[in-house]
Amino acid sequence: MIEIKNVSQSYSKKIKVIENMNLKIEDGTIFGFIGPNGAGKTTTIEMITGVLKIDSGDIFIDGNSITKNPIEAKKLFGFVPDSPDAFEKLTGLEYLNFIGDIYNVSPKDRLEKVKNLSDKFGITNSLKDRIQSYSHGMKQKLLIISVLLYNPKNWILDEPMTGLDPKASFILKELMKEHSKNGNTVFFSTHVLEVAEKLCDKIAVIDKGKIIFVGTCEELKEKSKNNSSLEESFLKIIEE
Repeated sequence: MIEIKNVSQSYSKKIKVIENMNLKIEDGTIFGFIGPNGAGKTTTIEMITGVLKIDSGDIFIDGNSITKNPIEAKKLFGFVPDSPDAFEKLTGLEYLNFIGDIYNVSPKDRLEKVKNLSDKFGITNSLKDRIQSYSHGMKQKLLIISVLLYNPKNWILDEPMTGLDPKASFILKELMKEHSKNGNTVFFSTHVLEVAEKLCDKIAVIDKGKIIFVGTCEELKEKSKNNSSLEESFLKIIEE
């Protein structure tokens, strides 16, 4: 479970980027985070993961405060950022072994998971190459595999489909479904509303740093009095 309690974030102490945000992402849920560019999606995710300092309020990962107990909190989630940056001088295999060492994945489990996941995402033949030679999509696959390698309870994914080919996108979506069915949490941001509609148990809409809707896609359609598409409902609630 991920809980955001009364969280605010400002730039230059005057411009509110996130204002008094409260949000709860329950276990066993695929939770979509949607909003226009600059709405505060990535800022929120960076605060959840401890990348960005919180001005006020707190965020809890399975009861562990990201501000007061960051090491324990960070053990409980896996993070795929919107920009797939890694240690580019390492090979793909070296990077995965590095992650395996950090999260104490046993050599036997590591070998099996790396083989299965790299085969599944189609990067097995590139694991001995340096990451700097990878395309954007290959880097994205590598970071996804690195999270699946130690398989934490909470997945936090910022625009995870960006750069993925159709097969890899399908595989990731199936893995997200499986993860949530096992009682775990998947929290991801997306601009692709069709993906949110088909995949999410719940969504939150953020605009100008404020949560303006939390619920199911059907509830958003009802709220906007528009049953035709999530896209039209989203645009209407943003305009309002």
